[in-house]
Amino acid sequence: MSAKINVTRSSMPDFEEYCEEIKDLWDSHWLTNMGAKHKQLEAELKKYLNTPNITLYTNGHLALENIIAAMDFPKGAEVITTPFTFASTTHAIVRNGLIPIFCDVNPKDYTIDVAKIEELITDKTCAIVPVHVYGNLCDVDRIADIAKKYNLKVIYDAAHAFGVTYKGVSSANFGDASMFSFHATKVFNTIEGGAVCFHDNSLSEILDNLKNFGIKGPERCVFVGGNAKMNEFQAAMGLCNLRHLSAELEKRKKVVEHYRERLAGIKGIVLCAPQADVEPNYAYFPVVFDGYKYNRDQVFAMLGEQNIVARKYFYPITNSFECYKDYPTAGAEKTPVAKYLSDRVLTLPLYADLAIEDVDKICDIILG
Repeated sequence: MSAKINVTRSSMPDFEEYCEEIKDLWDSHWLTNMGAKHKQLEAELKKYLNTPNITLYTNGHLALENIIAAMDFPKGAEVITTPFTFASTTHAIVRNGLIPIFCDVNPKDYTIDVAKIEELITDKTCAIVPVHVYGNLCDVDRIADIAKKYNLKVIYDAAHAFGVTYKGVSSANFGDASMFSFHATKVFNTIEGGAVCFHDNSLSEILDNLKNFGIKGPERCVFVGGNAKMNEFQAAMGLCNLRHLSAELEKRKKVVEHYRERLAGIKGIVLCAPQADVEPNYAYFPVVFDGYKYNRDQVFAMLGEQNIVARKYFYPITNSFECYKDYPTAGAEKTPVAKYLSDRVLTLPLYADLAIEDVDKICDIILG
Protein backbone atom coordinates (compact mmCIF):
# COMPACT_ATOMS: atom_id res chain seq x y z
CA MET A 1 0.00 0.00 0.00
CA SER A 2 1.20 3.52 -0.76
CA ALA A 3 2.40 5.87 1.97
CA LYS A 4 -0.31 7.29 4.18
CA ILE A 5 -1.54 10.81 3.45
CA ASN A 6 -3.02 12.32 6.59
CA VAL A 7 -5.63 15.06 6.59
CA THR A 8 -3.01 17.36 8.09
CA ARG A 9 0.62 17.32 9.17
CA SER A 10 2.19 19.64 11.68
CA SER A 11 4.54 22.30 10.41
CA MET A 12 7.87 22.05 12.21
CA PRO A 13 11.18 23.89 11.95
CA ASP A 14 14.41 22.10 11.19
CA PHE A 15 15.50 19.93 14.09
CA GLU A 16 18.69 21.94 14.50
CA GLU A 17 16.77 25.21 14.64
CA TYR A 18 14.51 23.99 17.42
CA CYS A 19 17.46 22.54 19.35
CA GLU A 20 19.23 25.89 19.10
CA GLU A 21 16.09 27.67 20.31
CA ILE A 22 15.73 25.49 23.41
CA LYS A 23 19.46 25.22 24.15
CA ASP A 24 19.50 28.02 26.74
CA LEU A 25 16.76 26.29 28.74
CA TRP A 26 19.49 23.91 29.93
CA ASP A 27 21.26 26.95 31.35
CA SER A 28 18.27 28.63 32.97
CA HIS A 29 16.28 25.51 33.93
CA TRP A 30 13.23 27.80 33.64
CA LEU A 31 10.68 25.60 31.90
CA THR A 32 7.32 27.23 32.64
CA ASN A 33 5.66 30.07 34.62
CA MET A 34 5.92 32.78 31.96
CA GLY A 35 9.63 32.47 31.25
CA ALA A 36 11.74 34.37 28.73
CA LYS A 37 10.49 32.48 25.68
CA HIS A 38 6.87 32.85 26.73
CA LYS A 39 7.37 36.60 27.05
CA GLN A 40 9.21 36.81 23.73
CA LEU A 41 6.53 34.86 21.86
CA GLU A 42 3.79 36.96 23.44
CA ALA A 43 5.54 40.12 22.28
CA GLU A 44 6.15 38.82 18.75
CA LEU A 45 2.56 37.62 18.35
CA LYS A 46 1.23 40.92 19.64
CA LYS A 47 3.23 42.64 16.91
CA TYR A 48 2.32 40.12 14.20
CA LEU A 49 -1.39 40.32 14.98
CA ASN A 50 -1.25 44.08 15.59
CA THR A 51 -3.44 43.65 18.65
CA PRO A 52 -3.46 45.70 21.87
CA ASN A 53 -3.46 42.77 24.30
CA ILE A 54 -2.60 39.09 24.11
CA THR A 55 -2.35 36.33 26.70
CA LEU A 56 -0.89 32.91 25.90
CA TYR A 57 -2.37 29.60 27.03
CA THR A 58 -1.42 25.95 27.11
CA ASN A 59 -4.26 25.24 24.68
CA GLY A 60 -7.01 27.03 22.83
CA HIS A 61 -9.86 25.48 24.77
CA LEU A 62 -8.69 26.89 28.10
CA ALA A 63 -8.09 30.21 26.38
CA LEU A 64 -11.74 30.31 25.31
CA GLU A 65 -13.04 29.02 28.62
CA ASN A 66 -11.04 31.62 30.52
CA ILE A 67 -11.99 34.62 28.40
CA ILE A 68 -15.66 33.70 28.84
CA ALA A 69 -15.07 33.37 32.60
CA ALA A 70 -13.27 36.73 32.66
CA MET A 71 -16.41 38.45 31.38
CA ASP A 72 -18.18 37.38 34.61
CA PHE A 73 -21.56 36.70 33.05
CA PRO A 74 -24.36 35.69 35.44
CA LYS A 75 -24.82 31.92 35.75
CA GLY A 76 -27.65 30.66 33.57
CA ALA A 77 -27.32 33.51 31.07
CA GLU A 78 -27.66 32.67 27.38
CA VAL A 79 -24.95 32.77 24.76
CA ILE A 80 -25.79 32.70 21.06
CA THR A 81 -23.38 30.48 19.15
CA THR A 82 -23.26 28.01 16.27
CA PRO A 83 -23.31 24.20 16.36
CA PHE A 84 -21.12 23.97 13.23
CA THR A 85 -17.91 23.89 15.22
CA PHE A 86 -15.62 21.66 17.25
CA ALA A 87 -16.88 20.47 20.64
CA SER A 88 -14.62 22.93 22.45
CA THR A 89 -16.71 25.98 21.56
CA THR A 90 -19.91 24.71 23.12
CA HIS A 91 -18.14 23.05 26.04
CA ALA A 92 -16.39 26.31 26.98
CA ILE A 93 -19.76 28.05 27.20
CA VAL A 94 -21.44 25.32 29.24
CA ARG A 95 -18.49 24.80 31.59
CA ASN A 96 -18.94 28.45 32.57
CA GLY A 97 -22.50 27.78 33.69
CA LEU A 98 -24.03 29.43 30.61
CA ILE A 99 -26.70 28.22 28.20
CA PRO A 100 -25.76 27.83 24.52
CA ILE A 101 -28.45 29.04 22.13
CA PHE A 102 -27.73 27.49 18.76
CA CYS A 103 -28.01 29.69 15.69
CA ASP A 104 -27.87 28.20 12.22
CA VAL A 105 -25.08 28.96 9.76
CA ASN A 106 -25.28 30.40 6.26
CA PRO A 107 -24.71 28.15 3.22
CA LYS A 108 -22.14 30.46 1.63
CA ASP A 109 -19.20 30.43 4.03
CA TYR A 110 -20.61 28.20 6.83
CA THR A 111 -20.30 30.87 9.54
CA ILE A 112 -23.12 32.02 11.81
CA ASP A 113 -26.15 33.30 9.91
CA VAL A 114 -26.33 36.93 11.00
CA ALA A 115 -29.91 37.21 9.71
CA LYS A 116 -31.01 34.72 12.38
CA ILE A 117 -29.22 36.11 15.43
CA GLU A 118 -31.68 38.78 16.54
CA GLU A 119 -34.66 36.44 16.72
CA LEU A 120 -32.72 34.40 19.31
CA ILE A 121 -31.93 37.33 21.61
CA THR A 122 -33.85 37.43 24.90
CA ASP A 123 -33.48 39.33 28.16
CA LYS A 124 -31.17 36.50 29.27
CA THR A 125 -28.72 36.90 26.37
CA CYS A 126 -25.31 38.12 27.50
CA ALA A 127 -23.03 37.40 24.56
CA ILE A 128 -22.48 36.06 21.06
CA VAL A 129 -19.74 33.49 20.44
CA PRO A 130 -19.44 33.22 16.65
CA VAL A 131 -16.97 30.87 14.98
CA HIS A 132 -14.70 31.65 12.06
CA VAL A 133 -14.85 28.42 10.04
CA TYR A 134 -12.07 26.90 7.89
CA GLY A 135 -10.43 30.35 7.81
CA ASN A 136 -13.66 31.96 6.56
CA LEU A 137 -14.47 35.02 8.65
CA CYS A 138 -17.89 35.72 10.10
CA ASP A 139 -19.75 38.86 9.05
CA VAL A 140 -17.91 40.89 11.69
CA ASP A 141 -19.52 44.18 10.67
CA ARG A 142 -23.09 42.95 11.06
CA ILE A 143 -22.28 41.13 14.31
CA ALA A 144 -20.75 44.34 15.70
CA ASP A 145 -23.93 46.23 14.83
CA ILE A 146 -26.13 43.65 16.54
CA ALA A 147 -23.93 43.55 19.64
CA LYS A 148 -24.00 47.32 19.95
CA LYS A 149 -27.79 47.45 19.48
CA TYR A 150 -28.43 44.93 22.27
CA ASN A 151 -25.39 45.70 24.46
CA LEU A 152 -23.89 42.22 24.08
CA LYS A 153 -20.31 41.02 24.35
CA VAL A 154 -18.77 39.28 21.32
CA ILE A 155 -16.11 36.62 21.81
CA TYR A 156 -14.86 35.05 18.59
CA ASP A 157 -13.74 31.46 18.37
CA ALA A 158 -10.96 32.23 15.92
CA ALA A 159 -9.24 28.85 16.21
CA HIS A 160 -9.23 28.55 12.39
CA ALA A 161 -8.43 32.17 11.61
CA PHE A 162 -4.85 32.86 12.69
CA GLY A 163 -3.19 35.18 10.19
CA VAL A 164 -6.45 36.06 8.41
CA THR A 165 -7.20 39.74 7.79
CA TYR A 166 -10.34 41.61 6.72
CA LYS A 167 -9.77 44.95 4.98
CA GLY A 168 -6.26 44.84 6.38
CA VAL A 169 -7.40 44.30 9.97
CA SER A 170 -6.25 41.17 11.79
CA SER A 171 -8.86 38.66 12.88
CA ALA A 172 -7.46 39.18 16.39
CA ASN A 173 -9.14 42.55 16.65
CA PHE A 174 -12.83 41.88 16.08
CA GLY A 175 -15.38 41.75 18.87
CA ASP A 176 -14.40 42.15 22.51
CA ALA A 177 -11.99 39.21 22.29
CA SER A 178 -10.76 36.51 19.93
CA MET A 179 -9.41 33.09 20.84
CA PHE A 180 -6.78 31.34 18.72
CA SER A 181 -5.72 27.72 18.84
CA PHE A 182 -2.08 26.83 18.31
CA HIS A 183 -2.75 23.11 18.25
CA ALA A 184 -0.41 20.94 16.21
CA THR A 185 -2.97 20.75 13.38
CA LYS A 186 -3.26 24.53 12.91
CA VAL A 187 -1.48 26.77 10.38
CA PHE A 188 0.61 28.10 13.26
CA ASN A 189 1.37 25.76 16.12
CA THR A 190 3.14 25.72 19.45
CA ILE A 191 2.70 21.92 19.69
CA GLU A 192 -0.35 22.58 21.87
CA GLY A 193 -1.27 26.10 22.80
CA GLY A 194 -3.55 29.03 22.30
CA ALA A 195 -4.08 32.70 22.97
CA VAL A 196 -6.69 35.33 23.69
CA CYS A 197 -6.53 38.79 22.12
CA PHE A 198 -8.71 41.51 23.64
CA HIS A 199 -9.30 45.25 23.86
CA ASP A 200 -10.14 45.89 27.52
CA ASN A 201 -6.82 46.35 29.35
CA SER A 202 -8.44 45.47 32.68
CA LEU A 203 -8.90 41.87 31.50
CA SER A 204 -5.14 41.24 31.60
CA GLU A 205 -4.98 40.79 35.35
CA ILE A 206 -8.16 38.71 35.44
CA LEU A 207 -6.86 36.36 32.75
CA ASP A 208 -3.51 36.04 34.52
CA ASN A 209 -5.35 35.10 37.71
CA LEU A 210 -7.48 32.56 35.90
CA LYS A 211 -4.54 30.79 34.27
CA ASN A 212 -2.14 30.81 37.22
CA PHE A 213 -4.18 29.82 40.28
CA GLY A 214 -4.76 33.46 41.24
CA ILE A 215 -1.27 33.50 42.73
CA LYS A 216 0.23 36.99 43.15
CA GLY A 217 3.40 36.11 45.00
CA PRO A 218 4.98 33.50 47.25
CA GLU A 219 2.47 34.19 50.03
CA ARG A 220 -0.55 35.68 48.20
CA CYS A 221 -3.41 33.96 46.41
CA VAL A 222 -6.15 36.43 45.47
CA PHE A 223 -8.37 34.47 43.09
CA VAL A 224 -9.70 30.95 42.60
CA GLY A 225 -7.94 30.22 39.31
CA GLY A 226 -6.68 27.18 37.45
CA ASN A 227 -3.53 26.25 35.59
CA ALA A 228 -3.43 27.06 31.89
CA LYS A 229 0.08 28.40 31.34
CA MET A 230 2.05 27.83 28.15
CA ASN A 231 5.43 26.26 28.88
CA GLU A 232 8.80 27.24 27.44
CA PHE A 233 9.10 24.31 25.02
CA GLN A 234 5.76 25.24 23.50
CA ALA A 235 6.79 28.88 23.24
CA ALA A 236 10.10 27.88 21.64
CA MET A 237 8.25 25.93 18.95
CA GLY A 238 6.08 28.97 18.36
CA LEU A 239 9.08 31.26 18.00
CA CYS A 240 10.56 28.93 15.38
CA ASN A 241 7.32 28.42 13.47
CA LEU A 242 6.50 32.12 13.41
CA ARG A 243 9.74 32.79 11.50
CA HIS A 244 8.59 30.47 8.71
CA LEU A 245 4.88 31.26 8.72
CA SER A 246 4.80 33.36 5.54
CA ALA A 247 6.58 30.64 3.57
CA GLU A 248 4.28 27.97 5.02
CA LEU A 249 1.17 29.93 4.03
CA GLU A 250 2.49 30.33 0.48
CA LYS A 251 2.95 26.58 0.23
CA ARG A 252 -0.57 25.98 1.53
CA LYS A 253 -1.91 28.49 -0.99
CA LYS A 254 -0.42 26.51 -3.87
CA VAL A 255 -2.05 23.33 -2.61
CA VAL A 256 -5.44 25.05 -2.33
CA GLU A 257 -5.12 26.59 -5.78
CA HIS A 258 -4.40 23.18 -7.30
CA TYR A 259 -7.39 21.62 -5.56
CA ARG A 260 -9.53 24.41 -6.99
CA GLU A 261 -8.15 23.87 -10.50
CA ARG A 262 -9.08 20.20 -10.32
CA LEU A 263 -12.42 20.33 -8.51
CA ALA A 264 -14.05 23.68 -9.36
CA GLY A 265 -16.99 23.62 -11.74
CA ILE A 266 -17.79 19.94 -11.19
CA LYS A 267 -21.52 19.34 -10.81
CA GLY A 268 -22.33 18.15 -7.32
CA ILE A 269 -19.03 19.37 -5.82
CA VAL A 270 -19.39 22.63 -3.88
CA LEU A 271 -16.34 24.68 -2.89
CA CYS A 272 -16.31 27.77 -0.67
CA ALA A 273 -15.79 30.90 -2.72
CA PRO A 274 -12.98 33.24 -1.57
CA GLN A 275 -14.33 36.02 0.64
CA ALA A 276 -14.22 39.63 -0.49
CA ASP A 277 -11.63 41.83 1.27
CA VAL A 278 -10.27 38.82 3.17
CA GLU A 279 -6.66 37.68 3.08
CA PRO A 280 -7.01 33.94 3.88
CA ASN A 281 -4.72 31.53 5.70
CA TYR A 282 -5.54 28.40 3.65
CA ALA A 283 -6.24 26.49 6.84
CA TYR A 284 -8.62 23.84 5.47
CA PHE A 285 -10.06 22.66 2.18
CA PRO A 286 -13.70 21.72 2.75
CA VAL A 287 -15.70 20.09 -0.04
CA VAL A 288 -19.48 19.64 0.10
CA PHE A 289 -20.82 16.72 -1.93
CA ASP A 290 -24.33 17.75 -2.96
CA GLY A 291 -25.81 15.58 -5.69
CA TYR A 292 -22.44 14.29 -6.87
CA LYS A 293 -22.18 10.75 -8.24
CA TYR A 294 -20.64 9.74 -4.90
CA ASN A 295 -21.89 10.97 -1.55
CA ARG A 296 -19.58 12.22 1.19
CA ASP A 297 -19.33 8.92 3.01
CA GLN A 298 -18.51 7.07 -0.22
CA VAL A 299 -15.72 9.53 -1.04
CA PHE A 300 -14.42 9.22 2.52
CA ALA A 301 -14.30 5.43 2.16
CA MET A 302 -12.73 5.55 -1.33
CA LEU A 303 -9.92 7.75 -0.09
CA GLY A 304 -9.46 5.58 2.99
CA GLU A 305 -9.02 2.52 0.82
CA GLN A 306 -6.03 4.27 -0.75
CA ASN A 307 -4.53 5.16 2.64
CA ILE A 308 -5.70 8.77 2.40
CA VAL A 309 -7.25 10.28 5.53
CA ALA A 310 -9.93 12.93 4.99
CA ARG A 311 -12.10 14.25 7.82
CA LYS A 312 -15.83 14.66 8.33
CA TYR A 313 -15.39 18.07 9.88
CA PHE A 314 -17.66 19.11 11.50
CA TYR A 315 -19.68 15.95 12.02
CA PRO A 316 -21.79 15.57 14.03
CA ILE A 317 -22.81 19.14 14.91
CA THR A 318 -22.65 19.98 18.59
CA ASN A 319 -26.37 20.54 19.15
CA SER A 320 -26.85 16.85 18.37
CA PHE A 321 -24.41 15.74 21.08
CA GLU A 322 -25.96 13.51 23.71
CA CYS A 323 -24.64 15.76 26.48
CA TYR A 324 -26.72 18.67 25.15
CA LYS A 325 -29.98 16.85 24.49
CA ASP A 326 -31.79 18.70 27.29
CA TYR A 327 -30.74 22.20 26.27
CA PRO A 328 -33.45 24.51 24.87
CA THR A 329 -32.24 24.76 21.26
CA ALA A 330 -30.65 21.31 21.05
CA GLY A 331 -31.46 19.09 18.11
CA ALA A 332 -29.85 19.18 14.70
CA GLU A 333 -33.22 19.69 13.01
CA LYS A 334 -33.39 23.18 14.54
CA THR A 335 -30.34 24.25 12.53
CA PRO A 336 -31.08 22.68 9.12
CA VAL A 337 -28.27 24.34 7.16
CA ALA A 338 -25.66 23.26 9.68
CA LYS A 339 -27.04 19.71 9.62
CA TYR A 340 -27.13 19.69 5.82
CA LEU A 341 -23.49 20.73 5.63
CA SER A 342 -22.42 18.37 8.39
CA ASP A 343 -23.90 15.42 6.51
CA ARG A 344 -22.10 16.35 3.27
CA VAL A 345 -18.81 18.07 4.06
CA LEU A 346 -15.37 16.51 3.87
CA THR A 347 -12.11 18.32 4.54
CA LEU A 348 -9.40 17.03 2.23
CA PRO A 349 -5.73 16.65 3.17
CA LEU A 350 -4.01 20.03 3.36
CA TYR A 351 -0.63 21.00 4.75
CA ALA A 352 2.35 22.99 3.58
CA ASP A 353 4.43 20.06 2.37
CA LEU A 354 1.62 18.15 0.66
CA ALA A 355 2.98 17.26 -2.78
CA ILE A 356 1.02 18.43 -5.81
CA GLU A 357 1.25 14.86 -7.08
CA ASP A 358 -0.64 13.75 -3.97
CA VAL A 359 -3.27 16.44 -4.55
CA ASP A 360 -3.71 15.00 -8.06
CA LYS A 361 -4.00 11.50 -6.65
CA ILE A 362 -6.72 12.63 -4.24
CA CYS A 363 -8.60 14.47 -6.99
CA ASP A 364 -8.28 11.51 -9.38
CA ILE A 365 -9.95 9.26 -6.82
CA ILE A 366 -12.76 11.74 -6.22
CA LEU A 367 -13.35 12.32 -9.95
CA GLY A 368 -12.85 8.73 -11.02
